Amino acid sequence: MTLEDYLRRNAEQWPDKVAVVLGERVEADTRCLTYAQLYDAACREADVLKTKVQARAEVFRASQNLDFLIHYFALHMAGKVAVPLERDTSDAVFDEVSTLVSHSEMPDSTADVLFTTGTTGRSKGVMISHRTIVCNAENLVEAQGFSHDLVFVIAGPLNHIGSLSKIYPVILTGGTIYVTTGMKDINEFFSALSYPCTKMATFLVPASIRILLQFGKAQLAGFAHKIDFIETGAAPMAQSDMEAICAVLPHSRMYNTYASTETGIVCTHNYNSDKCIAGCLGRPMKHARVFISPDGKVACQGPTLMLGYVGDADLTSTVLRQSPSVSAADGGVDVPTLFTADNGILDDEGMLRLTGREDDVINVGGFKVSPVEVEDAALSCPGIADCICVSTTHIVLGHAPKLLVVLEEGVKLDKRKIALHINATLESYKVPVAYEQVDSIRRTYNGKLDRKYYR
Repeated sequence: MTLEDYLRRNAEQWPDKVAVVLGERVEADTRCLTYAQLYDAACREADVLKTKVQARAEVFRASQNLDFLIHYFALHMAGKVAVPLERDTSDAVFDEVSTLVSHSEMPDSTADVLFTTGTTGRSKGVMISHRTIVCNAENLVEAQGFSHDLVFVIAGPLNHIGSLSKIYPVILTGGTIYVTTGMKDINEFFSALSYPCTKMATFLVPASIRILLQFGKAQLAGFAHKIDFIETGAAPMAQSDMEAICAVLPHSRMYNTYASTETGIVCTHNYNSDKCIAGCLGRPMKHARVFISPDGKVACQGPTLMLGYVGDADLTSTVLRQSPSVSAADGGVDVPTLFTADNGILDDEGMLRLTGREDDVINVGGFKVSPVEVEDAALSCPGIADCICVSTTHIVLGHAPKLLVVLEEGVKLDKRKIALHINATLESYKVPVAYEQVDSIRRTYNGKLDRKYYR
C-alpha cells in the first residue's frame, strides 16, 4: 500500500473524522477537512493532473495549508513525482531545480524529490520511493506510538523531511494533522495546543525547544496533561535543554531521533525514560539497520534509504554503495548501504550515539574538537541564550575553537566566566580561545546551525 491507499482507507472507514486542521494564523477559507473531504479533493485534483500535466515530476513551492496537502497527495495519485521547495525559494533557484528535474531520469518507484538544506555543502535533491514513505511511517508508528486519537501539530516546513515525515504516520493511523505557520510566534504554537482533544504531539527542532523553555515554560507546563510526546531531531540538542524539558513535562515521552532525508527515519530514543544523554539516539527501528564503518561513520541499511540524488549518479555512488548486510536474516549478502558523514558509536546496549560530523571537527594542534560538544557545554552556562563554536586561526596551534554567543537580555559578556564553565566539563584544549557576542546565530529555515555560512 502507498500512503494514498491509507488515505483512501481512512476516507472509507472514518469519513467524518477530522483529518486536517489549520491554525488561526494560516491564511485559508476552510479551516479543516474530514478524511472524506480530503480524499475527495485529492482525487479531483489528481484527475486534472492526469489530463493537463504531461511532465512526470512537478516542482512547486510548499505552503503550510490545505492546498499543499491536497496537491501533494494528488501528485502521487496521478503517478507523478512531488518536488516541494521552500516557500521563499527564489525564481532563479526554482528554475534551476525545474531544469535539473526535467532533464533527469528517476526510478519508476520515485514518489518525492526532497532538497536538503545544504548546511555542509550545496543543496541536493534526494529521491524518495513510495515504499520508503510507508516504511518511515511504520517505523514511527511502532517506535513512538502514533494512534488514531492523536492530534499532531506541524510546526515546521512541509518541504523538509522533519515535518513532512510526520504526515506519514498520522495518515497510517487515521489521526489528525494540525498545521501551523511555524515557530516564529510561540503564541500560535500554544494556540494549537489549546485544540480540544485529549492527546497531542509535535516535532520541534532543538532551537524551537530552547525558545519554548526561555519564553514559554509556564505555558508549556500548563499543557502537560495532553502532550503525549515531543520528538526532536535535525540537529544536536544540548544536555541542559533535554533535562529542562523533561522537568517541565515529566510524564510526556521525549524522543531524540536519528534521521535524514537520505537515510530516512532510523533510530529513536525516549530520553525522558531511562537515559537522558546528549547524542544518544536509541536503537534502530523496525525497518532500519545501523552499523559503524571502520572509519567510525554511521552506516544505515533498510528500505528507508533514498533511491539516490536526482541527476547526480556520481555523488550518489560516494554515499550509497553495496555492503554486506548486518541482518542475520539476509545471510550477509550485499545490500544498499548509506554511509553518512556522522561520527558515532554503538554502545553496549546497541544504542546509537553521535559524536559529531567529520566536516565540523576542529583540529587543535592534532587534537580533534567537536563543536557540538563545546556548544553543549556553553549552553548550560547561565545567561547564554544561543551559541555556535567555529574555527579560528591560531599562531601556534594553527586552528582553535572560537565561541559566538547570544546573551540573554541584561547579561554582559564575561569571557572568563564562560571559559571556566566550559573547562569544568571539557578538556582544556576544547575550551575556546576567543569569544564574541552577536545578536543572533544564523540557522537554516528548519532550525539547523548554518555551519557552512560561518566557514
